Amino acid sequence: MNDRISPAVDVTIGGQTRIYHAFITTAPIALDGPSTLTLYESCLADVAGFAADPIPFDRALGKTSARLVLIGSTELVWQRARYREGQYLFTPTDPVLVGLNTLQHWLWQRLAIPSIGEVH
Repeated sequence: MNDRISPAVDVTIGGQTRIYHAFITTAPIALDGPSTLTLYESCLADVAGFAADPIPFDRALGKTSARLVLIGSTELVWQRARYREGQYLFTPTDPVLVGLNTLQHWLWQRLAIPSIGEVH
């Protein structure tokens, strides 16, 4: 699990700007911090292709649930420690495959999905 800098996207809402970094993890959503956002979820065999460095896995591990997540820079150290404490995969995404345009596109798609409790 390396500590390379991951691709990032700046999000500005109401004059406040926050920086979010993209990572691949096998950690469950229950371990996410309040500002961690899942952009893509599938099996590790699918998600591993977005990693900056190759992720070795066998057939069984390839079926494990994995996610591409955005983590706010203010929670990054805490979130990394929490995932690693549980011995979950936590690795940066490839900056070419998951660059700024891709992150912005996926973030807009994610924000457009109505929440479960949303009233129309």
